[in-house]
Amino acid sequence: MQNDSHLFFPLTIRSVTLRNRIGVSPMCQYSTTDGLANDWHYIHLGSRAVGGAGLVMVEATAVAPEGRITPGCMGLWSDKHIEPLARIAKFVKDQGAVPGIQIAHAGRKASADLPWKGGAHLSVAQGGWETIAPSAIPFGDNLPQIPRAMTEADISRVQNDFMATAQRALAAGFQWLELHAAHGYLFNEFLSPLANHRTDNYGGSFENRTRLLADTARAVRAVWPDHLPLAVRISAIDWMPDGWQIEDSIELAKILKVEGVDLVDCSSGGIVPNAKIEVKPGYQVPFAEKVRHGAQIKTAAVGFITEAKQADDIIRSGKADLVLLARQMLVDPYWPAHAAKILGHKITTPSQYLRAW
Repeated sequence: MQNDSHLFFPLTIRSVTLRNRIGVSPMCQYSTTDGLANDWHYIHLGSRAVGGAGLVMVEATAVAPEGRITPGCMGLWSDKHIEPLARIAKFVKDQGAVPGIQIAHAGRKASADLPWKGGAHLSVAQGGWETIAPSAIPFGDNLPQIPRAMTEADISRVQNDFMATAQRALAAGFQWLELHAAHGYLFNEFLSPLANHRTDNYGGSFENRTRLLADTARAVRAVWPDHLPLAVRISAIDWMPDGWQIEDSIELAKILKVEGVDLVDCSSGGIVPNAKIEVKPGYQVPFAEKVRHGAQIKTAAVGFITEAKQADDIIRSGKADLVLLARQMLVDPYWPAHAAKILGHKITTPSQYLRAW
């Protein structure tokens, strides 16, 4: 799978066309009350659409109250959450970007305090809640709560929660849906042998550990329209010798492709607190490249992508089909417009801002 495109070449998946290969990665803002989007999210996400991104994704959005990372996390577990998110999706679309949303369940890493308050597990008395996971194994570090091992009834309920949330995302006007299976959250916990010690149909073998994600992807694809893209974010490796490896990710991507997944968003880590991660510019890009070529599926690259030429080279060399920026988009909401100028491409700029460009 070679690319004959560049950073500002459109990307079409199913019926949706991104105006360029730049996406705003889902970034938790920890700023809701009862999971409801508000003016902070409207301005935060809307400004990135104005800035020229092709895809703007809403942060990890919980499919159930107990699936939130913190009490301040976004949710879409009820119909009351639709309208404030619909306002955001419409504005993003009106600016020429594709509105996307990542739906998630935090598993054993749920019930945590806000990061700027330390991020430790909250007790019930502090406003926390019971956590669930494939096995009764705590994450550790400042998240010591022992989760309840999920029953098959719990598994069925979570799958139904993802399906219902996908339907609400559609009602809110989103055109791109991503399942969060990375960073040590629930799906990632099932995938990794470091967190999954089950002995039933959801543990042990690779086939069993991937069952929940594969089944949920299939179920979500059945309610998410055929003309709209479905993506999955994975942790491509655990950064541990006895954990999930890149070869596992390639095989998982092949399974997800069969289930109707269009793109794999390749991040890494997060399953255990003691992993030694080699952080450097573009450090996760090789994972996107290996999954893209190994599974013959579209991928997104993430991880310290900060420079225009760096991002353009990723696309031109066929390492990924899309780059997703997070921290750099916080620093500069208009990064796509600045990158276009550096690379010599024209970009649609709002009329109100023409005098600046």
